[in-house]
Amino acid sequence: MQGKVLDTRVVAIGKQDFEKLISHNNFYIDKTNFIKEWWENDDDVTLITRPRRFGKTLLMSMVEQFFSTEYKEKAYLFKGLSIFKEDRYQKLQGTYPVISFSFASVKETKFEDFYEQIKLLIAEVYQKHMYLIESEKLNKTEKNHFINIIEGKAERAVIVKSLYNLSDYLSRFHGKKPIILLDEYDTPMQEAYLGGYWDDMAAFIRSLFNSTFKTNSYLERALLTGITRVSKESVFSDLNNLKVVTTTTEKYMDSFGFTEKEVFDALDARGLGNQKETVKQWYDGFTFGTLKDIYNPWSIINYFDEKKFLPYWANTSSNGLVSKLLQSADQDIKEKLEILLQGGAITVPLDEQIVFNQLDTDVNAVWSLMLASGYLKVEAADLSDSIYTLSLTNQEVFRMLKGTVKGWFRESSHYNRFLTALLNCDTKAMNVYLNRVLVQIVSFFDGGKQPSSTEPERFYHGLVLGLIAELEGKYRIRSNRESGFGRYDVMMEPVDQASQAYVLEFKVLDPEEEKTLEESADIGLKQIEEKRYAEELLARGFNDECIKKYAFAFEGKRVFIKEG
Repeated sequence: MQGKVLDTRVVAIGKQDFEKLISHNNFYIDKTNFIKEWWENDDDVTLITRPRRFGKTLLMSMVEQFFSTEYKEKAYLFKGLSIFKEDRYQKLQGTYPVISFSFASVKETKFEDFYEQIKLLIAEVYQKHMYLIESEKLNKTEKNHFINIIEGKAERAVIVKSLYNLSDYLSRFHGKKPIILLDEYDTPMQEAYLGGYWDDMAAFIRSLFNSTFKTNSYLERALLTGITRVSKESVFSDLNNLKVVTTTTEKYMDSFGFTEKEVFDALDARGLGNQKETVKQWYDGFTFGTLKDIYNPWSIINYFDEKKFLPYWANTSSNGLVSKLLQSADQDIKEKLEILLQGGAITVPLDEQIVFNQLDTDVNAVWSLMLASGYLKVEAADLSDSIYTLSLTNQEVFRMLKGTVKGWFRESSHYNRFLTALLNCDTKAMNVYLNRVLVQIVSFFDGGKQPSSTEPERFYHGLVLGLIAELEGKYRIRSNRESGFGRYDVMMEPVDQASQAYVLEFKVLDPEEEKTLEESADIGLKQIEEKRYAEELLARGFNDECIKKYAFAFEGKRVFIKEG
């Protein structure tokens, strides 16, 4: 009996051109059924949001090459794929003019540079349709506008109406209204927020989008993709024909990312069927609509190529905005981040619509952004009150976020010295270096404010957890778990049982109860003993002399550490 023939198609990393992928017989999971679903929904303008590296650009390339008249002679690209199972779609292929462009490269720090990039991009769009200049369908004024746009000489008013006008020209020439495809529509919006020119950018994009998508009588239909659902008022003002599809919407649920069946079938076909559970732990966890177990395609493709479990997607994702919001967030957000990093879930009010110019005042906006970006998944939702229960998506995302938090602490030159002192059980050096870390980091980590929560220990708890996150792998780090007669703050159990174990207790000076930090530390050490926090370690076979007990007493940017 002959063995099963394995899938030998070459895995192409980062190839986003549908024609090249199919022509080179590269690994590809058929997503052409999206074309049928989108066409039959018959929405005028569709905006679909999905996380980064989830196949949006490849899908847009597929849609362009299916509909565009320029690909009329390349129907073979779709032979054998699901969209060509019906005769009417075979006849539809290559029958529409298409305007296709992407904002992916528009990442400027100033409005002037942003505007110049948009002008260049529109000029490139016009260059794809240079044949129109020779057409008798355009009058002299229209041809002059056409040339001025290509040469970068067009006035702003002409640029604002450029895609509307091009739709008109194409409609007249082909006798059919064009389809407009815009990929990564929200990239310049994130950059404008970070660069401080949001208002200028939004005013221009609003005008451009209104003429292109709202008042464009020459538009057949349009498809936009991005990561975030930007508020309608920001850039889609009064666009009543816009259909928004987010990660919680049931439309197009299996069109982006890989389903579990697709991944497991591909693993079997490539002789990797014995790795299914590990692949699931690392790269599963995304939920689109009611469809669970969506896998990150970028990571799956890289895993097929390298056969190693690594955080491929996290290493490519730009998380500058998420990092900015988390760093400047209030204490409640940081406490919830700590819960997530411990493998827990949080329940928060959430609006999927991102209002960029209100991000600084909307304390819960970071969760909306993290959900849209793929860092969080929905465990449960009460849609009537917009209350969501969220958790980290998978192991890959956990490692990425943990690395982000560690990066904040690496800003301190004393970070590694504190860790070395801790592992050497050098209490004196621990005090020296953690005090220096606090001076450098407390303001940075808490937005310049002193911790002032009703549970101020939580702030310092999260801070120390961030410092010791580097030790994950050598130590099993547990937080706020029951042992003995209470809940310890942090326990560090070495993977190698011959190494030292640690129990850490955190206290904040209460001026009504204690006069000094040392008194607070004494109370912490007494609590470790009375509550028998080391009981769990003793039960695991550690000798008492192999368990170090430390109390950390905090006040503002000062700390006193005492060993029990």
